[in-house]
Amino acid sequence: MADAIPGIFRRILVAAALGACLVSACAIASAAASNVSISGDRVIVDGKTFPVRGAAGDGPLIELKQLGGTTVRTYGGDPGPALDAAERAGLKVIAGLWLGHPRLGADYKDRAFVERQLAEISAIVGKYRDHPALLMWGIGNEVEVDISDDTLIWPAIEAAARRVKALDPAHPTMAVVAEVGNDKARKVKELAPHIDVLGVNAYGDGLYSVGSRAREQGWLGPIVITEMGARGHWQAATTPWGAPYELTSTQKAIEFRRYLKALGDADIGTLVFLWGQKQEVTPSYHSLRLATGEWTETAEAMAENWGGATPGGNHAPRIAELRFAHDPNAPFASWPAGQGGSVLLSANDPDGDPLDARWEIMAESTVRSVGGDAEERPRSFPASVDKSGLTGASVGALPPGRYRIFIELRDGRGAAATANLPFEIR
Repeated sequence: MADAIPGIFRRILVAAALGACLVSACAIASAAASNVSISGDRVIVDGKTFPVRGAAGDGPLIELKQLGGTTVRTYGGDPGPALDAAERAGLKVIAGLWLGHPRLGADYKDRAFVERQLAEISAIVGKYRDHPALLMWGIGNEVEVDISDDTLIWPAIEAAARRVKALDPAHPTMAVVAEVGNDKARKVKELAPHIDVLGVNAYGDGLYSVGSRAREQGWLGPIVITEMGARGHWQAATTPWGAPYELTSTQKAIEFRRYLKALGDADIGTLVFLWGQKQEVTPSYHSLRLATGEWTETAEAMAENWGGATPGGNHAPRIAELRFAHDPNAPFASWPAGQGGSVLLSANDPDGDPLDARWEIMAESTVRSVGGDAEERPRSFPASVDKSGLTGASVGALPPGRYRIFIELRDGRGAAATANLPFEIR
């Protein structure tokens, strides 16, 4: 259906369900629910300021807790398995209540649709309002994105928040918007007064000012960055054919360290994105983990900022440089069909672990989804990688087109590094 939950968010729920044991997944929580309230710009749990820090994604919750995380965010669907899994890991949950997106066909002029959506929300809130892992309710996710007129969005968020408050006055409500441009913080404050917490998905250097910009619009309550990431593909420089350059995992970790410190100094809650793996432009652009489960250096940045530790105190491999051999300063390459190319890699492991290098060439994705909508993984060309190893690889025969060459480095102890370069065959 048009307003269905996107695939990655369904996977977050499925992964949580798989992590839940059969007995506790269906059991009624026996522990008492926490006392959650709002005091000024702080979230209070059982009388103490609660630092909202953690992630959105389907990665292992035990590791997230070990890194120093306190919170995991879901987006919609049945939050029961995620709540149970989080309780066992010692985490709290921002339980997402999905609101249909007008850009995907949701019609907020259709009263039947609106009432059906509110009924679905009511059922979820009524079922899980007493769960001990519940921190707050997250209402919608970027519902206002990619539409010319947001007039009906804010009343819809308010209607959902008002319904939630009627059923569960003991837990705060949070609205999630994409950045705070176009006076979004002001609109939430004025048009959705039953919202207690402002959730903002934000990436790149805008993170330095997002809190102050929200305050300038009059928002006084708590702020949580509900998706925090290194610069997004929409913010990146591009090749002449429009392919955005992706940072290496090492460069992403550098940005994470800066952003986490700035947000922490401003007392803004932070949930990193994505604690898991998904295809969005590339398989690694927003992924903090590999599809095979390894974590990247961004996890170290999280642990350093949150006072936690990586598994076994391990360090991820570092990528100092990935470049085309013919021109050390070129961020992309273009050569005629029938002519090969090569890339050079400089990398190391801080612990001295032996590294395994896995190279892959994929077609450049032609999909530029909005708001994290599902994308198919581009076609791979395994036969076109030649003479590959820890210092580089050669590119063999390929038909004319646009491509990327990827490197994944694994240390054999659960950590990895990633990088890629775009190129074209004329």
